Amino acid sequence: MKIVLLTNEYPPNVYGGAGVHVEYLTREMAALDDGAHDITVLCFGDQEVDAGNVHVRGVQPPAPLPHQEARHKKFFDTMGRDVVMAGSIAAADIVHGHTWYAHLAGCLAKQLTGGKLVLTTHSLEPHRPWKEEQLGTAYHGSRWVERTAYENADGVIAVSSAMKDDVQALYDVSAATVQTIYNGIDIAQYRPTTNEAVLRAHGVDPAQPYVLFVGRITRQKGILHLVEAIHHMNDDVQVVLCAGAPDTEAIGAEMTARVERARTETPNRIVWIDEMLSKDDVIALYSHAAVFVCPSVYEPFGIINLEAMACETPVVASAVGGIPEVVVDGTTGVLVPCESSTPETFAPDDPAAFAQDLAAAVNGLMADPEQRAAMARAARARVEATFSWRAIARQTVDFYEQLLQTA
Repeated sequence: MKIVLLTNEYPPNVYGGAGVHVEYLTREMAALDDGAHDITVLCFGDQEVDAGNVHVRGVQPPAPLPHQEARHKKFFDTMGRDVVMAGSIAAADIVHGHTWYAHLAGCLAKQLTGGKLVLTTHSLEPHRPWKEEQLGTAYHGSRWVERTAYENADGVIAVSSAMKDDVQALYDVSAATVQTIYNGIDIAQYRPTTNEAVLRAHGVDPAQPYVLFVGRITRQKGILHLVEAIHHMNDDVQVVLCAGAPDTEAIGAEMTARVERARTETPNRIVWIDEMLSKDDVIALYSHAAVFVCPSVYEPFGIINLEAMACETPVVASAVGGIPEVVVDGTTGVLVPCESSTPETFAPDDPAAFAQDLAAAVNGLMADPEQRAAMARAARARVEATFSWRAIARQTVDFYEQLLQTA
């Protein structure tokens, strides 16, 4: 098959789970069937790579585009790149879009090439209302692009069963066109790796057990709730926040203010690493952590939980989206309810209670080293058994082939 993947993120420009997904999916698909498939990746950036049957091309907007509101600039930049992407595809059997950033390109490419359009549901715009802070009224544009893409898709891959339900409910997508294929993990790369020098280099005390957060500063990831939870954690818990790339200046300022207040009002050692680290450094942080915390208020899947589990670290996570399909409550970690009577906002009804519940789960595990050790072993075993990228690539290519056999 001639496969074209359309994505905002691709190495070295990866800041979220979608970029991780496309990176490893591309690598593993390229190795299938003795390298029989020709794979082109069109992404945002200046990449230009030819490696066997994989061809990566970064795209730029064709020209600076006018906009009437500062927050619209990113939206028009995205639309311009999508047009360039669509015009760059000579032929394709499969056009596979990842996130709304590339969906307009997918819709155009389907019409221009006759290829089958596949979308992966890494997230859904109606479930991320806080993005209006980032995009302004262009958020309505991103929602329109996403809806149009799902209305035109030949096949949809949901990264969890929860996401399959969501995409069918939101966009009336036929169940016959949706297949659940989980995200994966490179179990050879993500494994227990000790390196105390990495901890010291980032200000972490190796002698003091710590809980770890890794992710962007965004409403979706629930980082602000975790910072509030520090006020309820035991005094001897060290907290390491590997958190950067704030969605907006406003949430960045709010994060700074809350961290400073927690430092003032609690005795806990708080280490805030506000930069994107190398994979090796993050793996070391995962491996040394006593507990990993994922306080997301919206999470279609949550690759970060897989990364922590692969490094034999138990997880405390909110019980939302696809997370319960990854973290087994009481076996590989602890799930914390995040109740919301207005699901479209994806915010807990009682933020204070949610923060207290996160802290209680952390305190319970930190006080029980034997339970943590058992969960660590179970976490690694679950990842090895269920979330190999090679198996996920095979399922994806098989899905492509099913679509091509459909008139």
